[in-house]
Amino acid sequence: MVAVSKVRTVEEIMQLYELGQRDFGENYVQELVEKHFILPHDIRWHFIGHLQSNKVKYLAPFVHLIQGVDSFKLLTEIDKQGRIAQRVIDCLVQVHISQEETKFGLSEKELDELINGLKKAELTEELKNIRIVGLMGMASFSDDEQIIRAEFKYLASLFDKYINYKMHNLQFQILSMGMSADYKIAIEEGSTLIRIGSLLFGQRI
Repeated sequence: MVAVSKVRTVEEIMQLYELGQRDFGENYVQELVEKHFILPHDIRWHFIGHLQSNKVKYLAPFVHLIQGVDSFKLLTEIDKQGRIAQRVIDCLVQVHISQEETKFGLSEKELDELINGLKKAELTEELKNIRIVGLMGMASFSDDEQIIRAEFKYLASLFDKYINYKMHNLQFQILSMGMSADYKIAIEEGSTLIRIGSLLFGQRI
């Protein structure tokens, strides 16, 4: 479970930390970097927002997992900054599964193209400083459980499609889906990582 700690105070985060929580997620690069320097260094920081290529360099030295890669261009920049930081950066590819156009993510066709790009990189020994470890998706904001379940089921089917692909930069382990409002459905449909904010911290005032 990732505790979504965006706009939460250091004190609020430390309350969960002292209870044993170590995985925290942030949406904004500057806020994440500031918290990384202030808070205990055994926290595993997940970036869960929409990441711009020019901000990757600030996260590369320490980020545990970038949830939300939605282009091959972004992936190559993460690889470049991982090379500079001398580490391999784990990433999830974000897939667009909802009925809302405002949400980011790749289509199934674009996901196939990205995987094919990784295959070519394997042959040419490129992209050695990134590792795609799974998929992430956000369901529609809906009261209709059938819609949400169908979207999660679809993402799980894509995860299953690629789970047996094994390359140095592609090793599926994580299916990240489900937030405070729909995590129970997500778990039933195969989620291995949920992102919870308000249920842990309470509603923001």
